[in-house]
Amino acid sequence: MGQYKLVANNKKARHDYFIEDTYEAGLELFGTEVKSIRNGKASIKEAYAEIKDGEMYVKGMNITPYDHGNRFNQDPIRPRKLLLHKREINKLDALRAQDGFTIVPLKLYINNRGLIKLEIAVAKGKKNYDKRQTMAKKDANRKIQQAIKDYNR
Repeated sequence: MGQYKLVANNKKARHDYFIEDTYEAGLELFGTEVKSIRNGKASIKEAYAEIKDGEMYVKGMNITPYDHGNRFNQDPIRPRKLLLHKREINKLDALRAQDGFTIVPLKLYINNRGLIKLEIAVAKGKKNYDKRQTMAKKDANRKIQQAIKDYNR
């Protein structure tokens, strides 16, 4: 992926879902939305992707209205079209149709060419015991790293 400026990160997605596959998608945005994103005023915590009429949209993504945007500002939580190839949308739709799979945004960033991209993932929901197991593994790894650090002092 190279160099990029992270604008918004959905940490909870990795906690709540098993990530199966990731894709990079462009976004159809208006001018004041781009300025707001460049200022870092966007959130994807409540966002999800939906396929409708052969096109993919991200819903629940919040882009704070631009301060100097006046009448050109858009609705902060309007559905935004994702720019993907038709074959990618068809593949994602087939994966989503399987039981328990959903499409969630992982991060919103500006790539090294100045384009705003959204990383989306095909994910399967975790059960509560899976979440506890994941947290136990992280905790154990953290303790191991701390013990190694203390031993090397």
